[in-house]
Amino acid sequence: MTTLPAPSQPSAARGDSAAAGVALFLCALVLFAAYDAFAKHMVAHYPPAVVNLGRYSAIALLAFALLLRHGDLRIWRQPHQRLLAARSVALAVVATCFMAALVTMPLAEATAIYFTAPLIMVALSPWLLGERVGRTQWTAVLLGFAGMLCIVRPGGSLPLAGTLLMAVSAVCYAVFQVLTRKLSGLVPAPMQFAHTALACLLITSLPMLFTTSTALPPWPEAAVLAAGGAISGSAQLLLLAAFRRVGAATLAPLNYVQLLLAVLISTLWFERPPDTPALLGMALIAIAGVSLARGRRPA
Repeated sequence: MTTLPAPSQPSAARGDSAAAGVALFLCALVLFAAYDAFAKHMVAHYPPAVVNLGRYSAIALLAFALLLRHGDLRIWRQPHQRLLAARSVALAVVATCFMAALVTMPLAEATAIYFTAPLIMVALSPWLLGERVGRTQWTAVLLGFAGMLCIVRPGGSLPLAGTLLMAVSAVCYAVFQVLTRKLSGLVPAPMQFAHTALACLLITSLPMLFTTSTALPPWPEAAVLAAGGAISGSAQLLLLAAFRRVGAATLAPLNYVQLLLAVLISTLWFERPPDTPALLGMALIAIAGVSLARGRRPA
C-alpha cells in the first residue's frame, strides 16, 4: 500500500522556496544599490559612456554564458523581433540617461525619481496594454507624482538637466516594463536578457563616437569598471532566480528597500542627505508603489 506524503511537506517545501526567493531578491537589491553607488563614484572620474561600456561588456559576457546554457544562440531569429528591439532600445536609453544624470544628481533623489517608473507604467497600461485601471490605482499614481514634485520642486536646488534626464529614464523604464509584460511567455527570459545586453552595449557606447576626446582607461581601471558591471549583471541573474521561486506580486513591494539603501549611501558615503521635503516625497513614492503592488496581488 502506497502512503501519501503528509500535506505539510509540500507546504513546507513551498515555504522554503518562497523564503529563498525573497532572500535572493533582497540580495539583488543590495547589489543594485551598490552598483548605483559605484557608478555615481565612477562618473566623477570617467565619462558616462565609458562606465556603461565597462558595465555592459561584463553583462554581455554573462548573457553569452546564459545562452550557452540555454542551448540557443540565435538572438536575432527569435519571434517578435520588433517588440524585442523596442524593449532593448528602451533599456539602453534608460542606461544612457541614468548614467549621465548621475554626474550632477544626488544618488538618493535620482533613485527616487527613477522609482516613479512603476507608477508611469500603470498610467500607460490602459493605452499600451488595454488594462483597466481603477480609482484606487489612479489615486496611488497621483500620490506618487506628488511625491516626485516634493523631490524636484521647481526652482529648487536639483540641476535641471540631471532631473530631466532622470525623468526620461523613468519614462523609458516604464515602457521597458510594459514591453516585458507583452513578451512574457513569448520569448525565453535568457533570450530577452541577451538581447538587451547586446543592444545596451552597442547603444550606450554611441556617445563615444561623437566625442573625440573620450579615451578608454588603462586596463587596471577598465578591469574595475568591468567588475562593477559584473556586480550589476549578477544582480539581474539573482532577480531572475528570485522570480522563479516567488511571484512578482509578492516581491514588488520589497523594491523600495533599494530606495532606502540609496538614501543611506547618499548620506553616509557621498555626504548628500536628502532634505525634509525630499524625504517626504520619497515616502509618498514608496507608499504609492507598495499600494499598487499589493493591489495587483492575485487572489
